[in-house]
Amino acid sequence: MPTSSLVKAKLIACDKGVEDIEFMYNPTQLDFGQSISLNKNPGARTGRGLPKVTFAYPEPCTLNIRDIFFDTYEDGTSVLTYISKFQKAVDFAQAGEGKEKRPPIYIFTWGEQQYIRCFVTSIIYSLMMFLPDGTPVRAKLDLTLEEVDESTSQPGMGTPANVNRTRQR
Repeated sequence: MPTSSLVKAKLIACDKGVEDIEFMYNPTQLDFGQSISLNKNPGARTGRGLPKVTFAYPEPCTLNIRDIFFDTYEDGTSVLTYISKFQKAVDFAQAGEGKEKRPPIYIFTWGEQQYIRCFVTSIIYSLMMFLPDGTPVRAKLDLTLEEVDESTSQPGMGTPANVNRTRQR
């Protein structure tokens, strides 16, 4: 049996100026979810008395990764360095020009598998171990990712070129 090297899970940045995020330890579980958006008409009922339902569209896929561990005890450095990379994915712009921007887009990969093109919608982390001087050296993070389509428009993109050509004729 050939030996294989450990491949770490990553969030690979799709945007310029945004750094990739490599997991310190690989996740033990990936929880995917998807649902369908429905329109229910409260006044219209079926023969059994249930509301009539119109199927609107599928919601984007979500990926929840729980219990992502970080441990810098042996190095004696703060684990917040690793956590801050995930925080930047959510807290990408608070004021100024960045206020109107969209969150950075990533591709969640692990080895050869590309699971989802996404943005980070939520992080929750716990600091779990500290050095005597208060430096946090162990943390656990929960991450929620939401699928985004490659064709997502960005603010300021303008009208597509083929639409302008059609109007000129």
